Amino acid sequence: MAEKIYTKNAPDAIGPYSQAVVCNGMVFTSGQIAINPATGNVEADNIEGQTEQVMKNLGAVLEAAGSSYDKAVKTVCFLAEMSDFGKFNEIYGKYFTSKPARSCVAVKELPKGVLVEVEVIAEV
Repeated sequence: MAEKIYTKNAPDAIGPYSQAVVCNGMVFTSGQIAINPATGNVEADNIEGQTEQVMKNLGAVLEAAGSSYDKAVKTVCFLAEMSDFGKFNEIYGKYFTSKPARSCVAVKELPKGVLVEVEVIAEV
């Protein structure tokens, strides 16, 4: 049976979904955006600040699920502007040092007008 994951150290879901689900020894996170869980606001207006907040949010969700960045096997990254790829990649690389499989795409729009969203599949 799947276990729903919740932590107050990451933003609450902004819709009818869970922060993450653990099933069969794997954690599947929902996409995390750059909302600061302490304030409920997007506080950075640049790709660097938003990427750092996304990584903090993902770290909190992974920890709550009994996992970590090092146990990631796949990420999916969404950028509002592909021109931000280099700056995003620099920060992403500091967190995902184990180099999981990854997809990275530019999208027309993201929730709350953010610049980046990332979801993770990891071992528990």
